[in-house]
Amino acid sequence: MKKKLYIKLITVIALIFSLNSCDEFLDIRPESDLTTGNAYNTAQDLQNALNGAYRTFYTEFFQWDKIMLQDTRSDNAYSAGGGDQPLAQYDQVDISPASVRIMWGWTQLYGGIARCNIIINKVNEVSDPSLDRNNAREHILGQASWLRAWFYYNLVTHWGGVPLELESNSSDPEQTNKPRSTASEVYDQIITDLEVAVTNLPDSYSNDSAVNKVKATKGCANALLAKAWAQRKDGRDYNKVIQYCNAVINSLAGYRLLDSYDHLFDGNHYSNDEVLLEIGFVGGNWDVSNWGVQLFYDEKDGWQKYGTPSKDLVAAYDSENDEIRKNANIIFVTNVDWADENWNPCFDRNLPIPFNYKQKHPDGWNSGDRPYLLRLADIILLKAEALNETGDLNGALTAVNQVRARVDLPPITAASKEDLMWKILKERRLELAYEGQRWDDLNRLGVTVQVMTNLQEFKYTCVGGVQSDPIPVIYNVTEEKTLMPIPQLELDANPNLVQNPGYL
Repeated sequence: MKKKLYIKLITVIALIFSLNSCDEFLDIRPESDLTTGNAYNTAQDLQNALNGAYRTFYTEFFQWDKIMLQDTRSDNAYSAGGGDQPLAQYDQVDISPASVRIMWGWTQLYGGIARCNIIINKVNEVSDPSLDRNNAREHILGQASWLRAWFYYNLVTHWGGVPLELESNSSDPEQTNKPRSTASEVYDQIITDLEVAVTNLPDSYSNDSAVNKVKATKGCANALLAKAWAQRKDGRDYNKVIQYCNAVINSLAGYRLLDSYDHLFDGNHYSNDEVLLEIGFVGGNWDVSNWGVQLFYDEKDGWQKYGTPSKDLVAAYDSENDEIRKNANIIFVTNVDWADENWNPCFDRNLPIPFNYKQKHPDGWNSGDRPYLLRLADIILLKAEALNETGDLNGALTAVNQVRARVDLPPITAASKEDLMWKILKERRLELAYEGQRWDDLNRLGVTVQVMTNLQEFKYTCVGGVQSDPIPVIYNVTEEKTLMPIPQLELDANPNLVQNPGYL
């Protein structure tokens, strides 16, 4: 990574952990003291802690690493950036336990969990009468329960079984150095938290969509329940997936697919009817801006970008004549300031290089672009998958073709359940590229090794202005590499942890 990028990142990271301002939708002042002895006596104390839990969305994991781990690690993209380590490790599916990046992600997710634990454990002890008006106590409990489930969902899908920390009230190593729970135990806890969330969360908080789309609602809880029942290997239940998908689709919140796919990502239609939850970034202020966009798109600052679209992803759009989603998600730019080993190895300024265009307004590290964490098209396609897996091919086709019709594509047919599985998987790829879904999709369906082994990607060198023959990129993905290694620093600090298989 170039020196100026390191300087930018160091500055931004410092800001993330020293923020003391608020945005227009949530008072996101951090609550830095995670002990319980000094105060959680008022509704405002609990709200401050809840704001701190939401603040986890503003960390590197959700601004950057989630896309790198889901899209760049898969067949959607490659790391570019001049081969910088440890970022190239994502692309190569060869992540070191010593990587500082995975340690940051682990720490950020557990930091969010710690805040949620305090809220969940204290909310019924606080006697502030304002908590008993307008279901305030229930809404705080529901949001904290949903957030804890969301953070654990991201941990279990990336690392497998992880320590279940539900207290966060002790500095005693005997209490904090927990062994890893199994993945099934983590999913059980996620589902328990989401059942609490469904019971306590409203369909919406007010008539202001800008508020409803940045706070967890009943729709968010049902959506994550559907995803958890689909994603878990042990105890997967596609009938429950259908149940919870239907709860979202038929929600009183009135979710609907936008008529125009372009409007989802043009920067002018946030807080729309399709989105269940978005990160409420506000442009022009580093305190609450989305600086991660700058790492994926902005050809003017002279260094290669991460998450560069793969030729395989572009070919997938082209094979369906899917111009609408291709143009919304990928932009090709000429006259950039670097050679690209995949698209333009001999630095011909007339040759275009593609960029991740899902978020379009970098604004010099101060973007107001808002990534979606949950939206309806994902849930409709997940329902299609579940219907197919339970034998209802016609129902599955109806669901997937609803999503295709929005982008003017003809309906698909299927010769068999397996045929339709692959077609739905492709549809999810085209619809959800760069929204942090692809690696989970491949893992859920058990095809990660097959897809990555069959991926035919090439790079090139250039000597004297002559492009080399194609050099195959070999990923050597194994089932063990579908999960990340436990960070080495965590293993060193906690003798009760054991590493994932396949990592030294």
